[in-house]
Amino acid sequence: MNNFETVIGLEVHAQLNTATKMFCPCPQADYKAGANSAICPVCTGQPGTLPAANVKAVELGVKTGLALNCRVNEISIFARKNYFYPDLPKSYQVSQFDRPLCEAGSVEIDLKPSGSKTIRVARAHLEEDAGKSLHALGSRALDYTLVDFNRCGVPLIEIVSEPDISSADEAHAYLTELKRILQWAGVSQCDMEKGELRCDVNISLKAAAVKELGQKVEIKNLNSFKAVKDAINSEIARQTAMIERGETVAQDTRLWNEKEQKTVPMRSKEMAHDYRYFPEPDLVPLRIAAARLETAKNELGELPRARKTRFMKDFGLNNYDAGVLTSDRCLSAYFEACMKEAPPSAAEGEAKAVANLITGEFFARANELKVNPEDYLSKTISPVSLVKLAALTSAGKLSASAAKTVFAGSWGTGKTPEALMGELGLAQVSDSVQIEAWAREAIAANPDAAKDFKNGNEKALGPIVGMVMKKSGGKANPRLANEAIKKILAA
Repeated sequence: MNNFETVIGLEVHAQLNTATKMFCPCPQADYKAGANSAICPVCTGQPGTLPAANVKAVELGVKTGLALNCRVNEISIFARKNYFYPDLPKSYQVSQFDRPLCEAGSVEIDLKPSGSKTIRVARAHLEEDAGKSLHALGSRALDYTLVDFNRCGVPLIEIVSEPDISSADEAHAYLTELKRILQWAGVSQCDMEKGELRCDVNISLKAAAVKELGQKVEIKNLNSFKAVKDAINSEIARQTAMIERGETVAQDTRLWNEKEQKTVPMRSKEMAHDYRYFPEPDLVPLRIAAARLETAKNELGELPRARKTRFMKDFGLNNYDAGVLTSDRCLSAYFEACMKEAPPSAAEGEAKAVANLITGEFFARANELKVNPEDYLSKTISPVSLVKLAALTSAGKLSASAAKTVFAGSWGTGKTPEALMGELGLAQVSDSVQIEAWAREAIAANPDAAKDFKNGNEKALGPIVGMVMKKSGGKANPRLANEAIKKILAA
């Protein structure tokens, strides 16, 4: 496999956050809604009906382009993409072809262990979704397919990358960053379980010394990041084996078989001319006025990657903490609200303590309770309380375990950390005489660990410190406990 280079391009379809469909007033039905409960003559392609473009969908398309560093074209054109499938009642899909809404963008991705790479975005265009076929397979007499048209006409943004991706890991990093950007911009919820984000992979192999690309294979309808990685790795292995046997890789469209962990043929690969694109005669060209573009830029504001860099610079956060805090726009706003409550003289350590509480206790509890992002600032734990809790922890007045207890007590109750400390008797003990007494008792109870520590085993200190914390009911200052134990053992 080292003799070949992998060339990958991704086509990502994201469902736009609109109340209604792309070209009709039907609501976007919940994915659990009854079949064919959100349809009308327009989205089911009845004769004599006319489409009307959803302005909100266009605005979200513009935001997508800006967030992906694209050029947003002043004029773009809707086109008919002709193909027959049972869940496409018009026998064509309204999409965009040679004059899309957005072109020539880029997404910067992080690569492990360090470094980054820029993936170019060829285009981002608007289109409508098709329906859903439900296959019921039993005995030959009972085989049938039902069609649910609820998804017909749902607005999508299709984002097509250039073939700049070289591995399954890079594809995963690109999708992760793309999802973060789309959610941040409010463009899409990107819930893959609900079909709001889907991915097609175009992949080919070529000899390392050759510039010409190999035969392209498309893998359709991947609905999880894991499936994308697994399908790419499987396809690399399949194509490598074929080339090494002297066989020709067919240009086809394939599906991912999760159970067998391999791609399987679906149909021969269509080319653009197979769809017989032509301008949609019932829709006028889109013209994006300069004022609308400026409004979209202002509403978009600072993007997650820029905010992550600023958090690292202004607050001294590491790459991981800054990344978690900027994984969600409301979460990052909550962190900033907390830091506004911190005193101007707050040290870098206090910012780290605030970040630790958010990325640890706060994030876990919010996910567990499925807290709505808009509730971060009001119904969970106030920024004032969280900053006070972080300050008490940094000053050694609360142990890490006690801080968790206070955090849980503050969540949704409005009680201050100080009040809960008194109420629960959780103030950390920093009295050196008392801590030394506990340390002597702990050493006496763990003679083997004490001996191992004296012989150079640093980890042997753990059981002794644990005993001190047990004797103190978790209230002993762990730093002072460590110091006391080491002092006694050294003597």
